[in-house]
Formats: sequence, structure tokens, C-alpha cells
Amino acid sequence: MAGICCEVVGESEAAAPVEPTSRASRRRIMELLPFKLVAEAAVRPPLENGRKRQKLDLVRPTSRDCDNAVQNSDTDKLEKDQELNGSLKFNGAVKSEAVEEEKESPKFGMTSVCGRRRDMEDAVSIHPSFCKQRRQVQMSSDIHFYGVFDGHGCSHVAMKCKDRFHEMLKEEIEACGGEKAVDWKGTMERSFERMDKEVQKWTVDAKERSSCRCELQTPQCDAVGSTAVVAVVTPDEIIVANCGDSRAVLCRNGVALPLSDDHKPDRPDEMLRIQEAGGRVIYWDGPRVLGVLAMSRAIGDNYLKPFVISEPEVTITTRKREEECLILASDGLWDVVPNDTACGVVRMCLRAEKSVSPPVSPSSEAAVKGGTAESSDKACWDASILLTKLALARHSTDNVSVVVVDLKKNQPL
Repeated sequence: MAGICCEVVGESEAAAPVEPTSRASRRRIMELLPFKLVAEAAVRPPLENGRKRQKLDLVRPTSRDCDNAVQNSDTDKLEKDQELNGSLKFNGAVKSEAVEEEKESPKFGMTSVCGRRRDMEDAVSIHPSFCKQRRQVQMSSDIHFYGVFDGHGCSHVAMKCKDRFHEMLKEEIEACGGEKAVDWKGTMERSFERMDKEVQKWTVDAKERSSCRCELQTPQCDAVGSTAVVAVVTPDEIIVANCGDSRAVLCRNGVALPLSDDHKPDRPDEMLRIQEAGGRVIYWDGPRVLGVLAMSRAIGDNYLKPFVISEPEVTITTRKREEECLILASDGLWDVVPNDTACGVVRMCLRAEKSVSPPVSPSSEAAVKGGTAESSDKACWDASILLTKLALARHSTDNVSVVVVDLKKNQPL
């Protein structure tokens, strides 16, 4: 049908225009035109990026009010486009900065399990770019913190080290005027001393001790302590501070290089130091200080001072391109797994991951009963889990905590 009115018009015939016969009909036609324009604009709204604006501009209303409305709409859209573009640029800059920061941070994987012990007394602290929050001192985001704390007697000293040690170290670095002016040996020693004093203060604070299970065993909580192995990774150096029998091992060109030396009571220099302080090393299921503690240095353990001290041994290693990974672990691993074997396991996992490894959720549960895992890289996560399983398969009787850091993805220029 080509037209509908009082007559039927064939398809081959042109429809004759219908002349308005009354003032009312003319008014109806004039009122339909603006209604049609408004309806079309409502059905086809212009997009914020302006791609659909041309379709709306093809039909121009004759009314001056409508012209003003369209002009105002175009101005509003232009302002929105400018705001949107600015927002996209800002978000892009933030995203680019975040990607760059993520690229600078070494990939890591961590697993910590209770193992065959009744209680979990280990704690792990990982803080990539822990100095990036600047105050009045220009700080770098290329400094990364990793720590493993193996508690004994109770878990509260290890947990306090986990929560506070990196903050104390950051304060010491800022006090030096920035990482470029840091005396790492002195900075680490002061941080360990501050941590030990804070733990001693805890032992006399009855309000804090009221919720701790060790109060039921030792009313004064003096028989509680923790080892501490801490590694700070910078673009040029790896600084390791150790107090106790946890250990840090660097794998460079396939060779395992221990960056710390376990503080065992039967170590010749440690035994001499204990004896000069008036103590003794008694062999009771292995060498122990006064027949009690199986390590000669630790944070806490007030009842064994001055025989057991919190002073760390610090090593500073210059980074090279041949380095592959860094392993920090409690003695639950090192008692049954040699350094070379641990490095071999990690190298195998890192080489097996040919493509870029997807990140692992920080809340992921480890594949071992009673353990948790945290990671930014699947290969490192797999390596930490495999080392933990190996330690348990070799009948480790202690808590097992392992941190694997992939240094190959964070090579210095």
C-alpha cells in the first residue's frame, strides 16, 4: 500500500498530496514535526564519544528553542568527552605506573605448613617495595623485604616480628637519609636490637599476655623466642641478616651459595662465646644452651640472656646476572634438605615454566594439609610447595616455611 486516506492508491501510482482543509489539521501537522524530532532523539541518544552525533544532526528542528537545546547538548557532550579523555589518560598513567612497579618487583612464592608439630609457630613476612611510601626522605621502590621467623615456646614472638620488623627497618633506613646512605650492617643490627627490646616489653605487659596460650605454660613468658632470617633485595645488592638457625641460600649459575651461617650451640665460635659469658652447652637430644635451647642466637628468650643474644650476622652480596633465585626457609626444611638439592628443585620449577606465569591468589591454600601459600608467580609457588612436600617426605618433624624469590626476572641493568 503506497498511501492511506479516503482512496486506495495503486503501487505504480504516486500518492497525491493531501491539502489541509482546516486550521485544526494544519495545527496538528505543525505539532507532529517537533514531536517526531524529540522521539527520534530519544530513541537514538548520542554516545559520549560523539560517534553517533552525525545521525542526530541530519534532522534539524526549525524552532529556535530546539536549536539552543541542541547547541547546549553539543557543548555538554564536548565537556564530557574532554573529562572522559582526561580520565582515561590519568587511568592509563596509573595503570602504566602499576605495571612498571610490578615489573620491578621480583616474583616470589611462599608456603608455610605446621607439619608434624602440634602448633604452628613459624611466621613469614613479604613486603615488595616496602620503602615506596615516602615521607620526608626520598625513598626508592626497588627495595624488597623477605623474612622468615621460626618461633619456639609460642608463636607470639614470631608474629610480632612478622608485623613489626619491616616497619622498624624502614624507619632505620629513613633515619640514615635514604637507601643510598645506609650502612646496612649497622642498620640491621639496630633493627634486631629494637625488635628484641619490644619483645622484652611484651613479656611484662599483662594486658597483652592475657590472650596468649604461653601464659598457661610459663607465667612470665620468658621462655619464648624466635629465629629471624631477613633478606633485603635491591637492584645492586642482596643484604641478609640472620639470627638463629633459619637460613638464606642464593642460587647463582647452578651453584648454591649460603648467605647465612646457622647459629648452633656447637659451632666453635658460638660455643666459645657462650662459655665466656658463663654459660654451658649441654648435649640433650643434640647440643643445647644450658640443655634447653637448640640455637645460640634468637629474638626473645629472656631467661637465657646473656648466653642467647639477638645480634645478627649480616652479609652483603653484590648482584650479578648469573643469579637465579633466593631461598629463605626455617630449619624445618634445612634439617632434611641440603642447599644443593633445594636449589636444584627451584631451578627445575623455574625452567619448567616457559611462558609468563599467571599470578596466584594470595589467599590460595597450599597443597599440603594445614598450610597456606602466597605468591605473585606460579613457578615460584610450585617451587615452594615442592620443597615443603620434600621436607615432609623426608620426615621433617618441625614447622616448614619456605620463600622462593625469582631473581632472574629482576636482573639489574
